Order: sequence, then C-alpha cells, then structure tokens
Amino acid sequence: MVQELGTTIQRTLAESPQIAHCLNRIKAEGYEVSLVLEATIGFNKTGSREATEVSTFDFRVDKSEPAPLKMTPLDKKFLRSLKISVEEGEE
Repeated sequence: MVQELGTTIQRTLAESPQIAHCLNRIKAEGYEVSLVLEATIGFNKTGSREATEVSTFDFRVDKSEPAPLKMTPLDKKFLRSLKISVEEGEE
C-alpha cells in the first residue's frame, strides 16, 4: 500500500502542469534544475497502538520545455541578500 501511494504521489507531481511551469521558468533563465522530494509516510491500524510502519521514497522530475521566468521584488531581494546580483530589467 505504501509503495502504491508513493508511486501515485510521484506520478501526480511528475505530471503537474504547475510544477512543470515553475521548472521551465528556471530553465529558461539558463539554470539546470534537479527536483528531488522526499516523503515520509507513517501509518498504523485504527485502534492499534503497535509500532507505526514508516516508508520513504524519492524521485526526480526532469522536464525540458522552457518557459519564461518572472521574478517578484521579493525574489530579487532574497537573491541580493545572498550576494547574487540581479539586473533591474529582469522580471
């Protein structure tokens, strides 16, 4: 059951247009993107106080469709706080 849940979550995220759009925006700015997520799933039978089974899984999503990147003023402020220069014309 845990493996099936992990596979379903992985498939859902890998096929998400919103995630693909965000990754593509980053790639459009010339960055390589690697997305690795880890989930910890714990469960036990209802009414049982026995040990909880815990399972983890990770996966990688690699999309190659570029999309334009738009940075908010908060994004720019954050990058500057890390001493990363940001051109004012970049949006």
